Amino acid sequence: KTNIIIMGGKVDPLVVGRVIGDVVDMFVPSVTMSVHYANKHVTNGCDIKPSIAIEPPKITIGGHPDEFYTLVMTDPDAPSPSEPTMREWVHWIVTDIPGCSNVARGNEVLGYVGPRPPVGIHRYILVLFRQNAPMQGILQPPVARAHFCTRVFAHQLDLGTPVATVYFNAHKEPANRKR
Repeated sequence: KTNIIIMGGKVDPLVVGRVIGDVVDMFVPSVTMSVHYANKHVTNGCDIKPSIAIEPPKITIGGHPDEFYTLVMTDPDAPSPSEPTMREWVHWIVTDIPGCSNVARGNEVLGYVGPRPPVGIHRYILVLFRQNAPMQGILQPPVARAHFCTRVFAHQLDLGTPVATVYFNAHKEPANRKR
C-alpha cells in the first residue's frame, strides 16, 4: 500500500521506479544531492552504462556544514529483476560526509563496486541519510553484500528516513566484438 504523491500533475519518479516500496519508505527530500558519472548527470530513472560507472560517482550534497550524512548505494534487482533473490546487493557505504561538501570527504565503510548487471535492467539506488552524530570507527562493513536491507541499516543506526535519493538504471553492455 504505497500512497502515490502527485506533484504538479507528475507522479514522483521514485514511486514509478518502485524505489519507494522496494528500498525506502515514503519520505520528503530535504537535502540536495547531485550525482555525476564522468560528465553525465544522474537523474531519476536515467540510463547509465556500466562502463562509465567503474569509478565511484562524484556526489555533491547540500544540507548543513555542521551535520554529517551517510550514503548507501544498493541494487534491489540482484541477480535479476524478475527474481531478485539477493535483494538488496549493497555497492557502497560512506559515512561522516560533511554537509555542503562531497562524498569523497566522508569515511568509506564499504568500498565502491560499480554496476555489473548480469541480466535485465537493474536499478541502482543512492540513498542519503542525516546522521545524529559522527560515526568514526563504530560502523563495521557488512559481512556480505547480498541481502542488505537499507531500511534495517537505517533503523540500526537510528538514521530515520532518507533526506535524498537518486536512482539510475543499467543493463549489461554488449561485449565488444574484435575483428
